[in-house]
Amino acid sequence: MKNFMDENFLLQNQTACELFAAVKDEPIIDFHNHLDPREIYEDPCFDNMTEVWLGGDHYKWRAMRANGISEKLITGDGAPFDKFVAWADTVQNLIGNPLYHWTHLELQRYFHIDTPLCPDTAKEIWDACNEKLHTRAYSVRNLLRMQGVSVLCTTDDPADSLEWHKKLREDAFEIQVLPSFRPEKAIGIEKEGFAEYIQKLSAVSMQEICDVKTLLLALEDRLDYFVANGCRVSDHSLENTFYVPATYDEVDEIFQSALAGNTPSEEAAGKFHGYMYVAMAKAYAKHNLVMQLHIGAIRDNAKRFYRMLGPNTGFDALNDFNYAPQLAALLSAMDERDELPKTILYCLNPKDTEMLAAMAGTFCSNEQGIKGKVQLGAAWWFLDHKNGMEKQMEVFSDAGLISTAVGMLTDSRSFLSFPRHELYRRILCNKLGEWVENGEYPKDMLYLQRMAKGICGQNAVKYFQF
Repeated sequence: MKNFMDENFLLQNQTACELFAAVKDEPIIDFHNHLDPREIYEDPCFDNMTEVWLGGDHYKWRAMRANGISEKLITGDGAPFDKFVAWADTVQNLIGNPLYHWTHLELQRYFHIDTPLCPDTAKEIWDACNEKLHTRAYSVRNLLRMQGVSVLCTTDDPADSLEWHKKLREDAFEIQVLPSFRPEKAIGIEKEGFAEYIQKLSAVSMQEICDVKTLLLALEDRLDYFVANGCRVSDHSLENTFYVPATYDEVDEIFQSALAGNTPSEEAAGKFHGYMYVAMAKAYAKHNLVMQLHIGAIRDNAKRFYRMLGPNTGFDALNDFNYAPQLAALLSAMDERDELPKTILYCLNPKDTEMLAAMAGTFCSNEQGIKGKVQLGAAWWFLDHKNGMEKQMEVFSDAGLISTAVGMLTDSRSFLSFPRHELYRRILCNKLGEWVENGEYPKDMLYLQRMAKGICGQNAVKYFQF
């Protein structure tokens, strides 16, 4: 029997151990997360483990609800220690769940605690961690330094001032904290508050937005501003009909109707979405940015709790709509004039993994020597676990070149989330080692180490041009 999460955790063969030793200290490139740049600039210390661990973490909240914990001890006004004990009880019941591994990797890597968390050990771990959190060595910036973070990309609205990104750069903070361009509110024409958001974007861009043409001018102006402040990546969430071919006049009529307060039909919204995505892709290609497409979330399903708690509180799920024809048509429209940017395709439903891998390979051709120009993204959200990562790696290899992959990301709101990169690296090295030791690939350690280091960070540096 193996020891609990020891130095060879998830490494099942000698080749895997050798590869992990070569990559474990590679700098972390986290190109998609939801951290707050203001917190990074202000560099506070957290008051306790509940604040740093449970604040805003809807992954943990979902698990606690499944464990029958009262909402008072999840998002309510329960005492911080009581919430921590409730989380400890939940952890003990998380066998097979990625949260169990994340929790204990975080205890090990940040706090040097190997004791499994459960109700009996909660007080001991609470006291030991809080004592460290109260020191400057555990400030927000130092938590990032502890894990060797080199680059992280936050998720930002086009109307954002990027004030805190600029201050971090002026402060000469050695970790690159870069903005990502996410124009979701400007494209989500069917969503509540669309017309009000367009007014806000108009004011920030100093561009009177009266039609689709001026909307695109405003977005391109903001994109120029983002690029001037270090932006290398955009992000889109595709959650319903996202591409129906349409003329400019059709799309502008839909836009004018929405500005007047009307909600478009799903088909009309799909026409607007598709037109905007194609236009923005052209702008991304011009700036040599990477476009991320996250596909398949169905959000805010428990309306009672949405009214109580708002979005991103643990009531989302994976959708099961079929979108291959739309995606093929969208990518082809972007590629029609060779204006398809570097693109990463993420699925939330595992049924779509093979389809996305095959679709990515269809659009990889380029004359710039870009490896994996369009590629299958890392296992995302509900797939971000051992089985999901292994499937993503196997499918990427089955349909393409995993050697070109740009690796892992946290997609997290937690400053303690970066050991997820270690988990990914362990699973990757074990998968590569398995292929070698099964006789499916030669044990050329110099090349294997170079490839593994590429996937674990160096490919991302080149691909995103950090």
